[in-house]
Amino acid sequence: MVLNSLEEAISYESFVRILVVDDFADRRRHVLEKLRENPSLQVVVVASDGHEAVLKAEELQPDMILLDIGLPKLNGIGVARHIRKVAPESKILFLSQELDPYVVEEALSGGDTVSLLSRMLAANYWPLWRRLGLGRSL
Repeated sequence: MVLNSLEEAISYESFVRILVVDDFADRRRHVLEKLRENPSLQVVVVASDGHEAVLKAEELQPDMILLDIGLPKLNGIGVARHIRKVAPESKILFLSQELDPYVVEEALSGGDTVSLLSRMLAANYWPLWRRLGLGRSL
């Protein structure tokens, strides 16, 4: 990416670049609406399945990945394992309908860059991102 001015560089660096991964269009739309409420957040791509998510994460190296745990075929936990190999600096935030203890344990066993967020808390993403160590003020 070529930036033409210092202003563009500062503007580009001030965004948290996000990949949203969810197989249901209505939930993706809801997440996108919430993200648009904060001008510091920039959705760089949306994926609807795990394979696409891994490819996009490798290509774009987003700061944050909002990842549905309940993806078909390869679930979000499996997708996260692949993403950690191709985009190790990306922070992963799992989205789930439920907080099943087994799912929580599996999600958190992947490393310290992984957190779990119930969709019921989806409107309150912002405070969690600081805890994930993005190092930016939102």
